[in-house]
Amino acid sequence: MSVWNWIRKRSWATAGIAAFAFVVAFFASLSLAKPRLDREWTENLAVMPKVTMDQEEFALDPVMDWTYTADGPATKGSTTFAARFAELKNLWLMVEPQPGQPYAAHTLLLFEFPEDRIVGLTVEARLEKDEIYSAIDGMLNKYELAYMWNTAKELLTRRAVFLKKETDVYPLTLSREQKQSFLRSLLDRAVDIQIHPRFYNTFASNCTNELAKAAKLAWHPSWILTGYSPQRLFGLKIIPGATFGAAKEQARMDKEIVSWNDLSSQDFNHALLSELRRRAGATP
Repeated sequence: MSVWNWIRKRSWATAGIAAFAFVVAFFASLSLAKPRLDREWTENLAVMPKVTMDQEEFALDPVMDWTYTADGPATKGSTTFAARFAELKNLWLMVEPQPGQPYAAHTLLLFEFPEDRIVGLTVEARLEKDEIYSAIDGMLNKYELAYMWNTAKELLTRRAVFLKKETDVYPLTLSREQKQSFLRSLLDRAVDIQIHPRFYNTFASNCTNELAKAAKLAWHPSWILTGYSPQRLFGLKIIPGATFGAAKEQARMDKEIVSWNDLSSQDFNHALLSELRRRAGATP
């Protein structure tokens, strides 16, 4: 029997074999892809800061400190940041819900130190020039992973002023030891990713589950359906509040962030922390 006759008489079997071969070839191509550090990155993700650290302290250089208007970046500056681990005071989770998609959000961290000093971390799909993020492409090894350390003003005004997104800031209730261990773990990851690049993955290595893994939190669907991650942290009593609805209402800050856009980075920190303390009923 000729091959063509065999195919004609067994069309369903042939279709199954072809589909199987396609799947094998597809996943083989993914496994052969290699993450890199030397692509032509979009400008705001081009430079991951150098991290230096020892048992007592750490330093970051450069820390992005861009400013924004509603039309886009206004200035593209940078600064440095250094502190002792023992000085870490508070952690805040910033959540940028995606409009019309309650299951999706971008999550970031803010680390507070004495004298109203803040440094923030955002874990990103590291886009190349002219790339646009897609959750589907994020499943297919299309993007590398980036750990970006920025000023609080850069992170918050980019969302509230330029992107015009809802911006929520939640306090995180952790022990002193947990805070320091979490920061060390994230810094270790930031160092490693500049030596051993990795792919971003919508399911396995996104902006939220990278943080959850560093915090050694057990797997949960909200680390993939990231819009539900604040509810999960509330359930774990890491986000405080009488009800989650009350905690979310208290966390919303985009209007205030827009009103502080003309402040310097340090004055922005002071305004932000003063408002967060007021909402929490805390004293400076």
